[in-house]
Amino acid sequence: MLLPKKHQPLIIACLLVIISLIILSYSVKQPTRVGFFRELILETAAPLASMITVSFKDLAGVWKRYIFLVGLEDENGRLKRNNASLMQEINRYREGYLQNIRLQKLLALKERTNHHTIAAMVIGRDQTSIIKTILINKGTSHGLRLDLPVIADQGVVGRIIETSAHVSRVLLLIDENSNIDALIQENRIQGILQGAASLGCSLKYVPKTETVNVGNIVVSSGLSGLFPKGLLLGAVKNVEKTDSGLFQKIDIAPYVDFSRLEEVMVIVLDKADYKERLAN
Repeated sequence: MLLPKKHQPLIIACLLVIISLIILSYSVKQPTRVGFFRELILETAAPLASMITVSFKDLAGVWKRYIFLVGLEDENGRLKRNNASLMQEINRYREGYLQNIRLQKLLALKERTNHHTIAAMVIGRDQTSIIKTILINKGTSHGLRLDLPVIADQGVVGRIIETSAHVSRVLLLIDENSNIDALIQENRIQGILQGAASLGCSLKYVPKTETVNVGNIVVSSGLSGLFPKGLLLGAVKNVEKTDSGLFQKIDIAPYVDFSRLEEVMVIVLDKADYKERLAN
């Protein structure tokens, strides 16, 4: 069978090297004077042997580099896995740290207020529908009931409108069904704070004769009996006195960022009443 033409030079070279090595080996055992034919073989065999040696060295170098790259890839994969594990651990510590800061703010609020409060976690939210509400993980088994006010460290969140043993639904301050007796802290002007959904809130029934400025702080008046007096509601962001009507149009920006709520406090009783109930 004829060999492919592309392999013939390589085979011939290998045969020449083998013949050269045989002749050289024989000459070592029986040294004689170097003839023309042996000299030609010696001259031809040396470069070929050198080429083969270099080729084997190059092949060995390539193999070593391959082994090194395979090991480097394995090491790189291990380091990536370790890095991902460390990032998860750091993230857990960061979340714990941030939660601790939020809980410290709630604890400070608990100390400032003259009411017994129950802390709760936000476990659900529904702010895209017509009714703006959140769900918290406390209910009647924890002493909660309808219409109890819910607050955060920034201010009023809303009030409970539905409750079960372990879950309660809170109507947010910005819902259009939310109405709270309020007053402007600086000049004690009273009105009704009504939710305006994505626009925040509006302060209703403030006569045009009263002076209201942008930046004025609005707090709960305590008149309805649902919300204790003095709880932060928001700040005046816009005032308009139209030609028609008796009242001003006052827009209020709530202090609470409802999209980021994670923990809240529910006001249950005055501290004195709570201690009295415990004593009885």
